[in-house]
Amino acid sequence: MAQPSLLILAAGMGSRYGGLKQMDSFGPGGQTIIDFSIYDAVLAGFEEIVFVIRRSFADAFIAQMDQKWSAKVRLKYVFQETDELPDLDFTIPERSKPWGTAHAVWVARNEIAGPFGVINADDFYGREALMVLYQILKNSNHYALIAYPIVDTLSENGSVNRGVCKVDSNKRLIEIKECRNIQSSPVISFTEHGKETILDEGTLVSMNMWALQSDFFCWSELYFIDFLKSNGQDAASEFYIPDVIQRLMHEQNKLIDVVPSGSKWYGVTYQEDKPAVETAFLKMIEQGLYPAKF
Repeated sequence: MAQPSLLILAAGMGSRYGGLKQMDSFGPGGQTIIDFSIYDAVLAGFEEIVFVIRRSFADAFIAQMDQKWSAKVRLKYVFQETDELPDLDFTIPERSKPWGTAHAVWVARNEIAGPFGVINADDFYGREALMVLYQILKNSNHYALIAYPIVDTLSENGSVNRGVCKVDSNKRLIEIKECRNIQSSPVISFTEHGKETILDEGTLVSMNMWALQSDFFCWSELYFIDFLKSNGQDAASEFYIPDVIQRLMHEQNKLIDVVPSGSKWYGVTYQEDKPAVETAFLKMIEQGLYPAKF
């Protein structure tokens, strides 16, 4: 079985955060969230990391990553740009908004030939989660979602969007639904079409941590073309990984394992979330889990 790669989605523009979260400093030695994730990924066994970035900040990003990590792990870079599209027999208008996470994965199709994990650059998943992800990729040919209890993924500073999961008795994914503007107080809930839905604290959600196989690239291209036919004229539309997963489950009978992360998630949706994440990293460094400087 081919050695797994780790694909890190780092092309986001951080609209609610107000800047490039993937290049912001969160550790006392100037560490980014990505630095902590790469440290854990290397410990887990990953030997290759592929970044999805934008050309607008490529030079600074590549220089920063190469300086810190090129001696420890093989690095590759691909670009998510709006004009990176499959061969089409119809015309799509130009747009500035990225096409979404499934498109971000698809642009790496020429750099990854075997099983691969997917994580976001601006989420800290925890060492145990990276260990779990690597072992799944190394020892099986399954698709899997590494999931977190929703209560551990909320922000005190505003609403969040989460992929809420339904799981069967065999711990397989039945449905993943993108739920927007989830509130944490007075109860965990979101409102859709005027109806409030309350979520249990233990409800599992996707934080975009996936174990995938290389056939995902072929399926995502087919489904992306369908998406563009239906939604390509909408400048706000986005093509998400769960869109592909849903179709693979329902049309191709693909089984998706849902595996608890076993670790604590940290992330920043808003600038106001940053101090809590900085404090968490400082505490982990003081405990000896990470070096003071990478």
